Amino acid sequence: MIGALRRGRAGVDLIAVLALAGTLATGEYLAGALIGLMLATGRWLDATAERRASHDLSHLLEHAPRTARRRAAGEVRLVPLSEVRVGDLLIVGPGEVVPVDGRVEGGTAVLDESVLTGESQQVERTAGRTVRSGGVNAGTAFELRAGATEQDSTYAEIVRLARQAGAESAPVIRLADRYAAWFLPLSLAVAGLAWLASGSAVRAVAVLVVATPCPLLLAAPVAIVSGLSRAARQGVVIRDGAALETLGRARTLVLDKTGTLTTGRPRVIDIATAPGHTPDEMLALAASVDQYSPHVLARAITDEAHARHLTLHAVHDVAEEPGRGATGRIGTRVVGVGKHEDTALPDWASAADNRATLDGAAVAWITVDGALVGAVLLRDPLRTDAPRALRRLRGVGFRRLLMLTGDRPEPAREVAAVLGLDDVFSRQSPADKVAAVRGEGEKAVTVMVGDGVNDAPALAAADVGVAMGAHGSSASSEAADIVLTTDRVDRLADAAAIAVRARAIAVQSALSGMAMSLAAMGVAAFGLLPPAAGALLQEAIDVAVILNALRALRLGRTAQVAVGSATEQMIQRFAAEHTDLREVLEAIHEAADRLTSTTDPAALETVRHVDRLLTERLLPHERAEEEQLYPALAHALGGPEATATMSRAHTEIHRLARRISTHLELVDSEGRLRPEQIDDLRACLYGLHSVLRLHFIQEEENYFSLAP
Repeated sequence: MIGALRRGRAGVDLIAVLALAGTLATGEYLAGALIGLMLATGRWLDATAERRASHDLSHLLEHAPRTARRRAAGEVRLVPLSEVRVGDLLIVGPGEVVPVDGRVEGGTAVLDESVLTGESQQVERTAGRTVRSGGVNAGTAFELRAGATEQDSTYAEIVRLARQAGAESAPVIRLADRYAAWFLPLSLAVAGLAWLASGSAVRAVAVLVVATPCPLLLAAPVAIVSGLSRAARQGVVIRDGAALETLGRARTLVLDKTGTLTTGRPRVIDIATAPGHTPDEMLALAASVDQYSPHVLARAITDEAHARHLTLHAVHDVAEEPGRGATGRIGTRVVGVGKHEDTALPDWASAADNRATLDGAAVAWITVDGALVGAVLLRDPLRTDAPRALRRLRGVGFRRLLMLTGDRPEPAREVAAVLGLDDVFSRQSPADKVAAVRGEGEKAVTVMVGDGVNDAPALAAADVGVAMGAHGSSASSEAADIVLTTDRVDRLADAAAIAVRARAIAVQSALSGMAMSLAAMGVAAFGLLPPAAGALLQEAIDVAVILNALRALRLGRTAQVAVGSATEQMIQRFAAEHTDLREVLEAIHEAADRLTSTTDPAALETVRHVDRLLTERLLPHERAEEEQLYPALAHALGGPEATATMSRAHTEIHRLARRISTHLELVDSEGRLRPEQIDDLRACLYGLHSVLRLHFIQEEENYFSLAP
């Protein structure tokens, strides 16, 4: 305590010294011994609480790999991690930690990434897929081609942030120091008045004994560090306590678009074809050529073909012209994928081009021997967890949500409209983003969320910078105060809820401890509380406020919905079925487009094909959701009323499907549609397509986002 006084910390320690001196001077040795025990116990409880609260953060450091098994010249040797270079071939054995970022070279990697993401479910990475350092090999050994050194790998970045966690005092802790500044003279004044009024030094000593406000400087740090630990369990690494406290009082949220509100990876949203061709046929041709291209759109096309389990063709003489696209020979045909300069487009292509303009999508045109035969529409989709996350963020106190993006105004406005943002700024340069963030920061405490290198300056300019660390750049992570280690923006909502709760508990614990001490001082001043009993009471106050501060380790009441593991698996199964059913939506739209006359047998056949798809695939999926998924979700969401609206959508889907089947039953004796059927049947197809698109989006945002 004398050392603390020399360092300028006169508040709590001075009261403790005076209380000890008073007990010795008045012969209250038992009280003095209890004060010593109280102080030692308080410090031990504080250290124990911080150890418990910091367990998750320290586990990151203990978990860090230090060696790697490198294969060279036919031998496998254990080498220090610092010696691993980009391109080295490493072996990751069962139970071992992935040492550096890289690409799976041989075998299939089954990984437990819970340390990185907070998700307990294991993930699989096949040959050619990238993996991040820090995951644990939960399967058999696999080969890893190093893609980064130790210092440049994901886990090293997270460890560097974790080493800084809790290093600085948050403002709420300094607030506790300010409380002590006025609490000290008040305590001395009460002790002096008690002595003067009664003439008994023992009363003054009793006041000083219960005035020793250990809760003031114990409870607040415990609550803040507990909040840091709770956030780490959710896959959120917070640089320090100040960032947590500031997040807890933030009122403005600024978000980047690409990679933050959207996935940052283009996805196929539609496939248009010339008459006589099918979407799967066109996708297989495009993917066969694009599988050799490093372009981001080519990767999206190839991934979509793999997701549909399409067989790709053997391709020869592949060539790629930057900015134009790729060509290759499949059998005797020359297939091209990319841009198309002809201004005179056929009707189907003109419709596809118009649809791409309206949807803000990119188009990859497919040609065979120079003739236009198909088009793949691609767009960066909205994160399914984004709408729920932003609703939760408004619920924890954010009053203004806006988006800054370098993208064009049209797609930016569409995203903002879907998410209900308060404002949107498009075509923003890094300097523009910094200026906008600083402008918002002058009005309220501001949080900026981003993932790219161009977001780093804005993250540094914000009161709290949040980086999407799972797929974001190292520059944005370095500039940020908070890093989301899992690729889910709703983890920010978790962190904000934790921050608000931890800050409230910190203030509550400090103030309640002071209030109880003040009450005890009043009792002691009237001679009703002897020094020894006062020391025991103060010990009880210490324990109470520290236990209260540890409540910040629990998540508490939030808007987050918890579902069981069985429901999680069910959600993931139905989400996978949604991916498979996207071709059904394409078939419905294609049938509606082609239904222009009663005499076109091909148009009628497309409708019959749609009817088979509805009967065999879509309607069984919808029935299974209604009978299995919705009852399970209703329990988690608070009752059957929570899923009633979505159940009504199922009813409408079944009604439209029955109407389409009835139209097919009403064809004339020559197997043709009646003229009066065309308009209604086309309306049914377009209506069903629209209802299904909206229904799928709502399920993915409101239900499927509940599971990892």
